[in-house]
Amino acid sequence: MASEETSLRALESLMTEFFHDCTTNERKREIEELLNNFAQQVGAWRFCLYFLSSTRNDYVMMYSLTVFENLINKMWLGVPSQDKMEIRSCLPKLLLAHHKTLPYFVRNKLCKVIVDIGRQDWPMFYHDFFTNILQLIQSPVTTPLGLIMLKTTSEELACPREDLSVARKEELRKLLLDQVQTVLGLLTGILESVWDKHSVTAATPPPSPTSGESGDLLSNLLQSPSSAKLLNQPIPILDVESEYICSLALECLAHLFSWIPLSASITPSLLTTIFHFARFGCDIRARKMASVNGSSQNCVLGQERGRLGVLAMSCINELMSKNCVPMEFEEYLLRMFQQTFYLLQKITKDNNAHTVKSRLEELDERILGSWSGTERSEVVQEPRLLLMRSQGQERRSVELRGAWKQKGGNGMKGCLTCSYIEKFTDFLRLFVSVHLRRIESYSQFPVVEFLTLLFKYTFHQPTHEGYFSCLDIWTLFLDYLTSKIKSRLGDKEAVLNRYEDALVLLLTEVLNRIQFRYNQAQLEELDDETLDDDQQTEWQRYLRQSLEVVAKVMELLPTHAFSTLFPVLQDNLDVYLGLQQFIVTSGSGHRLNITAENDCRRLHCSLRDLSSLLQAVGRLAEYFTGDMFAARFNDALTVVERLVKVTLYGSQIKLYNIETAVPSVLKPDLIDVHAQSLAALQAYSHWLAQYCSEAHRQNTQQFVTLISTTMDAVTPLISTKVQDKLLLSACHLLVSLATTVRPIFLISIPSVQKVFNRITDASAQRLVDKAQVLVCRALSNILLLPCANLSESEQQWPMRSVNHANLIFALSRDYRNLKPSAVTSQRKMPLDDTKVIIHQTLSVLEDIVESVSGESTKSRQICYQSLQESVQVSLALFPAYIHQSDVTDEMLSFFLTLFRGLRVQMGVPFTEQIIQTFLNMFTREQLAESILHEGSTGCRVVEKFLKILQVVVQEPGQVFKPFLPSIISLSMEQVYPIIAERPSPDVKAELFELLFRILHHNWRYFFKSTVLASVQRGAAEEQMENEPQFSAIMQAFGQSFLQPDIHLFKQNLFYLETLNTKQKLYHKKIFRTTMLFQFVNVLLQVLVHKSHDLLQEEIGIAIYNMASVDFDGFFAAFLPEFLTGCDGVDANQKNVLGRNFKMDRDLPSFTQNVHRLVNDLRYYRLCNDSLPPGTVKL
Repeated sequence: MASEETSLRALESLMTEFFHDCTTNERKREIEELLNNFAQQVGAWRFCLYFLSSTRNDYVMMYSLTVFENLINKMWLGVPSQDKMEIRSCLPKLLLAHHKTLPYFVRNKLCKVIVDIGRQDWPMFYHDFFTNILQLIQSPVTTPLGLIMLKTTSEELACPREDLSVARKEELRKLLLDQVQTVLGLLTGILESVWDKHSVTAATPPPSPTSGESGDLLSNLLQSPSSAKLLNQPIPILDVESEYICSLALECLAHLFSWIPLSASITPSLLTTIFHFARFGCDIRARKMASVNGSSQNCVLGQERGRLGVLAMSCINELMSKNCVPMEFEEYLLRMFQQTFYLLQKITKDNNAHTVKSRLEELDERILGSWSGTERSEVVQEPRLLLMRSQGQERRSVELRGAWKQKGGNGMKGCLTCSYIEKFTDFLRLFVSVHLRRIESYSQFPVVEFLTLLFKYTFHQPTHEGYFSCLDIWTLFLDYLTSKIKSRLGDKEAVLNRYEDALVLLLTEVLNRIQFRYNQAQLEELDDETLDDDQQTEWQRYLRQSLEVVAKVMELLPTHAFSTLFPVLQDNLDVYLGLQQFIVTSGSGHRLNITAENDCRRLHCSLRDLSSLLQAVGRLAEYFTGDMFAARFNDALTVVERLVKVTLYGSQIKLYNIETAVPSVLKPDLIDVHAQSLAALQAYSHWLAQYCSEAHRQNTQQFVTLISTTMDAVTPLISTKVQDKLLLSACHLLVSLATTVRPIFLISIPSVQKVFNRITDASAQRLVDKAQVLVCRALSNILLLPCANLSESEQQWPMRSVNHANLIFALSRDYRNLKPSAVTSQRKMPLDDTKVIIHQTLSVLEDIVESVSGESTKSRQICYQSLQESVQVSLALFPAYIHQSDVTDEMLSFFLTLFRGLRVQMGVPFTEQIIQTFLNMFTREQLAESILHEGSTGCRVVEKFLKILQVVVQEPGQVFKPFLPSIISLSMEQVYPIIAERPSPDVKAELFELLFRILHHNWRYFFKSTVLASVQRGAAEEQMENEPQFSAIMQAFGQSFLQPDIHLFKQNLFYLETLNTKQKLYHKKIFRTTMLFQFVNVLLQVLVHKSHDLLQEEIGIAIYNMASVDFDGFFAAFLPEFLTGCDGVDANQKNVLGRNFKMDRDLPSFTQNVHRLVNDLRYYRLCNDSLPPGTVKL
């Protein structure tokens, strides 16, 4: 005993020294090594058992438990049975004796260690493991401890980690399922007894303001008056111990519900009890009574009562999240919905004492999310020793983590937060997304009344996030309704009539919520500057989500939606259009003569609302086109005419340049309204295109006037003096008119000709890059794109061709003057200036080519004729700039776009010249320089080059086939060796796509088979050509599966599977005989090493597809050979692994067997690696 005592004192001293602030890292490493050596000693657990019973040092206790944890999880097979019996006996006794005095985290760790023993030995060697837990729960003194053990057991045994064999996992799950009914009965009894015990003492309360709240709605929601009466009982006031026990019981239920199937074990009485506790979250009075006099203890009690409600809702939501509902459980579900909507009615009940919103604000208080007790807590450092493996040796590292430590025995174990309202919103989302279609058919469930409650709940949310979540629920409901109507067109009107009032109410309220006129205080809280991960501000997200709801209602009720929205828009438009009378001329220009603070504020709100409503009108544009065009023509025409009028008004009086009393507020507002009016008009471009085709038949002047007026509004804004936001909106509208609407008369409009003159004028100041590109695209498209409903002879191609040539000639003037000789010898202008010219010209030309790439042959012919000289200049300049990677990058982008869009127009000889130039320039040295020394720009250059080659090898016919050997040689002998061993993913994805395209589109280059030979049974194997190149490509694919990049792995696995689907790759003799099982072996090793776990399913399917080519060979030859080559497992374990792999030949069973093999192989290795030398393995 003296040695144990001495060891304990030494260990305490070491642990105290280790965690002392003054201890150096070097000394910590020494102590760590000492602790590691101590833990490796045979019988170290006996010392640890003594330490646990004799010390009060938290660090020593945690270290001792970590030694036990490592022993049980990694070395248990080699522990003598007598020692196991002693450990199984001593640790539970220790827990029972000290559980009230141990720090909470030590107690929980000790529980986990005991459960770990059960995980290994129950029921064979530890037959009373679960019985002991049930006895602990049933004894009032140890109920909390039993519940902690039960929850830990559910966590560790129901979904165990991979350090168990699959057979053992299945056995544990079955054993637990056998106990479910008993456990649920026990938990129901605990919760019911606490509720009943404290309900008696609550006596009969005096009449309350909400005592008569059942009403008609409640009787609709609940099947019987007794249910309503039951749920209307006053909520009892629980003592601290009872609340602690209930919170543990509810935590257990929530975890059990996460994995047990829905069945009769979940009884009506259990569900009713859970709903009783769910009321703790929504009963303000009970929570307030717990906070009497503001004492800190009672405030904590109030929070804990709220937490019981949160935990109960967690249980309900676990049940709700299960989509597969047995028929016999549907009645239970209906009862759950009825009871939950009773709670929803309580939450949204409005009375004199409480508004709905203030009630929701109180319910939204954050609740500490993981209590294990209720007394005051302080933060301490809790040691956790992690056993880590490195290079085959055991190392031990000590990790610190902050933990809550309570001053008596219990405490908080974390501070995750959630609120009752969040849980309730989760429930509503699950109800609508998973169960609404199931429940709607029940006559007892009043869906319309539910929507009424959901409406109140939505529009009284205390936070923006809560409101967003509720809008998501409405979106789910509207999607459900839309799909239901599409599938039942016969009774469409009946369905719509049922929900019409609710939808109109929703639409009106959502529109009100986006207007400052009704909701200024909340809207001003929204951030309109900081961008989130989706590159939108909080205000933009708020508006977008609201408009999505408006749009979905519009789809269902177009007439109602339009008649609701348009008058509101008109009101704000009247204010905007009336501003002209307040404009006065001052010395420096025009000024808006509105200066009173209140008037400025009202104008600001009106302009913000107008901007939002313009976005709403634009969002609805799609509902006026297609089949609805004729029926809704007049409404759409009214909107478009109004939008044209607004844009012209803004451009004519130049509101964007006007001086205002509050320039920092009103000027941005005026610019935004103008920009949004242009954007809204752009949204109607498809409607205008449909109108264009109708107008062509009717020859109406009305359409011509609309387009001409729009151009009069747009062209004044295409100027360097206009703010970028407004300029870009105008440019986008111009592009849509040229690309989507395509009226033949567009080029003859004077204002359009002004834009032509401005863009082609060398002396005019250039627009910002993005605007310049957009305007040039629009002008090019006006000349290149064929107009709808006109014959070839009416398209005016000769005139348009000349104009387009002039446009491109003017745009490329400076670029064409660049000469390769001037670049390589003495330059006439600085390099930076040359680069600017190249960038500005190629960005415009590339965009023009891209916009025409999918158009008619005639359009592309005219485009290439105009570009021909610029393309030849580019090819001549390319060698001179090969070492300027930024310039090469832009040139290759231009050539890539040319190859994708205009390769037919370029003709074979010139295309061959381009390819040959590139192949000559990209030598191995140049490729190495680009990839290794020029960073990301150099890699981008090589990637663009490979993309061009991808286009070339995909070209059908024989034109480019002569280049195949050179392209394969460049890929495999020059590019691949440079990137193969680099960890960086740069270039790899593009190279492997090129290799895939080579195989996919040029299969006959490798396999020369005739159609007849391929269909004849028993025909000779296909003739193989270029075998070394094929083998090298396959070898590269195989090597890529050994690298850590998961995206490359997924891409290449997909390529192989595609080649097998399309060309039967795995069936080819060369693959089947020399590569098939190498690939299977690599994929299995990847699964075993867990390096690409996210792709488990895809890898399993690929292994099946490969094995299915030769199942007999897989089972008889490959599998035994694979197991023979497995390190770290003995012959007996290999036999077990082989026997457990059933000879199933269907996909689900086979992949299940693969994952079982992988899991068990890892498990055996884990066990064997952790055993001390010389251990006898059983």
